Amino acid sequence: MSVAREAAPARPATVAAVPRDAWAWLAVGALALACFNLRDALPWLTSYPQGWTVPLAAWLNAFMQWFVDSFRGLFRALSWLLEWPMAGIQGVLQWLPWPATLCGFTLLAYAASGWRLAAFTAAALFYMVVVGYWSESMATLSLVFVSVPLAVALGFALGVWAYRSERANRIVQPALDLMQTVPTFAYLIPILLLFGFGPVVGLIASAVYACPPMVRNMILGLQRVPSEVLESAQMSGTTRRQSFWWVQIPTAMPTIMIGVNQTTMAALSMVIIAAIIGGYADIGWEVLSTMRKARFGEALLAGIVIALIAMVMDRISRGFADQRRWAGHETGSLLHRHRFLVAALAAVAALSVVSFAVAPMREYPQAWVFYPAAPINDALAYVTVEYAGVTEAVKRAVLFYFLLPLRIGLEKAVSPFSWGFALTPAMVWGYAIACTGAALWAGRAIGWRAGVGVVLLAGVVFFGVTRTPWPVVVAAITVLGWQVGGRRVAAFAGGGLLFMLLTGVWAQAMLSVYLCMAAVVVSLLLGSALGILAASNDYVSAFLRPINDTLQTMPLFVILIPFLMFFQVGEFTAFLSIIAYAIVPAIRYTEHGLRRINPETVEAARSMGCTNRQILWQVKLPLAIPEIMLGLNQTIMYALAMLVIAALVGTKGMGQLVYIALGQSDFGNGLVAGLGMALIAMIADRIIQSWSQRRKMALGL
Repeated sequence: MSVAREAAPARPATVAAVPRDAWAWLAVGALALACFNLRDALPWLTSYPQGWTVPLAAWLNAFMQWFVDSFRGLFRALSWLLEWPMAGIQGVLQWLPWPATLCGFTLLAYAASGWRLAAFTAAALFYMVVVGYWSESMATLSLVFVSVPLAVALGFALGVWAYRSERANRIVQPALDLMQTVPTFAYLIPILLLFGFGPVVGLIASAVYACPPMVRNMILGLQRVPSEVLESAQMSGTTRRQSFWWVQIPTAMPTIMIGVNQTTMAALSMVIIAAIIGGYADIGWEVLSTMRKARFGEALLAGIVIALIAMVMDRISRGFADQRRWAGHETGSLLHRHRFLVAALAAVAALSVVSFAVAPMREYPQAWVFYPAAPINDALAYVTVEYAGVTEAVKRAVLFYFLLPLRIGLEKAVSPFSWGFALTPAMVWGYAIACTGAALWAGRAIGWRAGVGVVLLAGVVFFGVTRTPWPVVVAAITVLGWQVGGRRVAAFAGGGLLFMLLTGVWAQAMLSVYLCMAAVVVSLLLGSALGILAASNDYVSAFLRPINDTLQTMPLFVILIPFLMFFQVGEFTAFLSIIAYAIVPAIRYTEHGLRRINPETVEAARSMGCTNRQILWQVKLPLAIPEIMLGLNQTIMYALAMLVIAALVGTKGMGQLVYIALGQSDFGNGLVAGLGMALIAMIADRIIQSWSQRRKMALGL
C-alpha cells in the first residue's frame, strides 16, 4: 500500500509536464489530422461552398447605389469648388519661369536644413528641366499643394476631436487603421461614383490617403504637452481657446510638423493612382502611359522625377519640423524671423521680370533637353536577349522549388515535369521523420514553441497554403493570437478569418497570403543580412541609404517594368516586385535596432572573451529583436500594399479582385476584397506587435 501511495502522484506529474499552452496546439494538431484525412470525403473542408457565403457585396452595392443617387449633386458641387484652387495653383506654377521656381525652392531648402539640402534641391529641380519634364512636374506639384493642405486641415480637425473626446478616439483610431491598410484602389471606387472622373478625383483620393499620418501626429503631439505647461497657462488666466492656440499648438508643433512631413510623402505616393482615375497631364500620367507601353527608359526618367520631388519635400518639411530650428527662429523682428521667405519671394519676383528679356529663362530650349530613354531601353533589351537563358533558369528554379511548393505543397508540386521524379511513400515517410527530428531538436534546444513552429512550417511546405483545410488555418491563427496577445487578439484574428470565409474570398485570400509570405520570408532574410552589414560598416550604410530612399519613393508601377522585361507576366515577376518594395523596412529596422544597442553591453561581452560572431548572435540580435520584429511588421504591410499593383502582371488573389472591381465600379466586391486585405494586415500587425511587446518586457526594455 505504501508503494501504491508513492506511485499515485506519478500520473498527474506526467500530465503536468505538458505546458498548459501546449494543449491548445495538441488540439490543433488533432483537428489537422482529422481534416487532412477527411478532405477527400468532405471537399468543403478545402473549398468553402459558395452557397454558404453571405451576400455582403450585393448589400453594399445596393446601399452605395442609394447613397450615390441621393447625394451625387452635393459631391459634384464640392468637386467643382475644388477645381478652382487646383487650376489656379497650376496656372501660377506653369507661368513662373523655371529659374524663379528653382531659386525659390533652393532658398527654402537652405532655410530648412542648410547648404547641402539647398544644393540637392537645386540639382533635383534642374534635372526636371533638363529631361524635359518641367511642365508635368509643376502639374504634380499643383496636385500636392492642394491635397496636402486639405489633408492637413482634415487631419488637424479629426486629431483635435479625437484628443478631446475618448468616444471620438475610439471611432477615429480603427478608421485610421482601415484607411492605412485597405488598398487605395478599393476606396477609389466610391470616390469615383460620387465625384466622377477628372483631376479633382485624384486630388480627393490623395487627400484621403494622406490624412491618417496627420491625425496620429496631431493626437500624439497634443498628448505630449507637459501638464505643467497647461497648469501654468491656466494660472495665467488664459481661456480654453487661448490655451489651445497659444500654448498647446506651439508646444506640439514639432510633432505636428512631422505629421505634415508624412502627409506630404503619402500624397506624393498617390500621384500614379491619381493619374489613373483623373487623366491628369502630370508626371504620374507620364509614368503610367509609358509603363503601359513597356518603355522602361521613359518610365524610369519620369519615375525619378517623382522620387526627387518626394525626397526634396521630405527633407524640407523634416528640416522645418526640427524643434531646434523652430526655437532659433522665434527671436528677433518679424522680418528677421522670415528673412528666407522674403528672400525667396524677392528672388522669384526678380527672376520673373528678367525672364521676359531672356527667352531660355521663360522656356527651356528643346535643343538643350537631355533625354537618354533610348539608350536605357537598348541596354535593357540587350540584357533581356543575351541573358534570356539565365533569367529563364532562375525563374523556373524559384517557381518549381520555392513558390509552387509553398502554394500547393510538396504533395502536389513534386512531379516528373517540375522536379524530375515523382513523390514516393518512402520519400513522404523520410520527410516526416526528418521534420519530426527537427521539431524534437528545436523543442529541446530552444523550447517547445520552437518545436511547434517547425511542425507548422513542415505542414505548410508539404500541404501548401492554398490546400490547407480552412478549419485548420482558422484554428491555428486563433490559437497563435491567443497565446501571443490574449483573448482580444485571438477574437480579432478568428473573426477576421471568418469574415473572409463567409464573404466568399477565402481562396483569393490564401493566394495573397501565400505570395505575401514567400516575399516576406526572402525580404526578411536578405534585408536583415544587409541591415547587419550596414550596422557594422558606415560605408555600406551610406551606400544603401539612397537605394532605400529610391525604392520607397519610386512609383510602384516603375518597379514592375524591368521585371516584366526580364521575366514576362506571372507570379515570379510579382514576387520580385514585392521583394523590391518590401525589403526596405527589413534593412532599416535591423540597422536601427543594432545601432541603438548600448555600447557598454557590447564592451562587457567583449571583455568576457566573446568573439564578434558570438557578440552578434548572442548579444546584439537578441537585444534588437523588438526592432527587427517591427521591421517584419512593416515588411508585411509593404508586401500587401504591393499586391494590388502586382495584380497588373498576372497574379491572382485579393489584389486582382480589387483591381477588377475598380474597372467595373463594383463597390461591394471592391470593399469586401479591400477589407479582406486590411484584415490580413491587421491580424499580422496585432500578433507581431503583441509578440514584440512580450519580448521587450522579457528583455527589460
